Amino acid sequence: MAKRDYYEVLGVEKSASADEIKRAYRRLAIKYHPDKNPGDKEAEAKFKECAEAYEVLSDAEKRKQYDQFGHEGLRGSSMHDFSRMNVEDIFSMFGFEDFFGGMFGGAGGRRRGGRRAGPTRGYDLETGVELTLNEIAQGAEKTIEFTRQDRCSDCEGSGAARGSQPSRCTVCGGSGQVAKGGGFFQMVSTCPQCHGSGQVITRPCPKCKGSGHVPRKRTVTIKIPPGVHEGQGIRVAGEGEPGQGGGPHGDLYCYVRIKAHEFLERDGNNLIAVVPISMTQAALGATIDVPSLDGTKQLKIPPGTQYGSLFRIRGQGLPDMRSGRKGDQLVQVTVETPARLNARQEELLREFAQTENVDVSPKSQGFFDKLKRHFGNHG
Repeated sequence: MAKRDYYEVLGVEKSASADEIKRAYRRLAIKYHPDKNPGDKEAEAKFKECAEAYEVLSDAEKRKQYDQFGHEGLRGSSMHDFSRMNVEDIFSMFGFEDFFGGMFGGAGGRRRGGRRAGPTRGYDLETGVELTLNEIAQGAEKTIEFTRQDRCSDCEGSGAARGSQPSRCTVCGGSGQVAKGGGFFQMVSTCPQCHGSGQVITRPCPKCKGSGHVPRKRTVTIKIPPGVHEGQGIRVAGEGEPGQGGGPHGDLYCYVRIKAHEFLERDGNNLIAVVPISMTQAALGATIDVPSLDGTKQLKIPPGTQYGSLFRIRGQGLPDMRSGRKGDQLVQVTVETPARLNARQEELLREFAQTENVDVSPKSQGFFDKLKRHFGNHG
């Protein structure tokens, strides 16, 4: 399904400021929050759609690419796959934990009982890979380059400088949450000091500046099976971002886009070629060359072929991913009418028209011949 315009998703103009975009996202996140819409899959999908739009429009570089090239401009850049993420994970990505925690009493339920329990899986990433029809027919190996946030090698992801350890947060007492108010209407939110970790870093790692992660370029080779379709995702296990607390990496999803072919178009497992023929070939029949994935193929055109006629070359399409059975190549012919005729060709066609007993336009006369005759008669 085609993605909606990100500005339309957030309901802002293209000239919107960063603050306007943030406010719009917060407003929609509240509207579609799963705790406010329990069991509503459509609301959850819209919540994730808003998060995807905000990830792009809140990042100056990604927004610039999107404004210039649209969704295609983001192909190949590291993007989180929100469709596969837990809702609670999305809260922490943009630093809105306190905001959502105060509204709904915790990030989707994971923090209602205190700080995170144990290691958590890392975020999935997505990128794009372009394939030709020939690569789709045969399968391919592609080398993908992307950037992800990896654990800092100096502090091993802790964020603390070597020789030091994070200390217990004094604001929340290590629970990761603070309570506001009292009595029945007590509100629990993420601790603003430690952001829910229960720990604070007094001596940040100089390499990652306390984040525990550093950007690192990755190169992976993926095997793409024959017959993949436009938009299909190829999963590369363990190539997403690292998890928290020593948790496993997420996955990388490479989404397929098909490079346009000069002569062929895909229709399921079939290939379609539109080939022009002359009116004499259509009328009398002929054997013509038609393009295919492995060179040209000969196709017999029977006499009396009409414009738009469709011919089938069996087994010359793309393989089915499951069965391996190949589709067909469909050839649609268009009949071209000659735009320029020499005198002999025009004479022959007029003779043919007489045998058909049809009216055709009379032979045209030169403009100056008619002009001389007109004024000569009125001289």
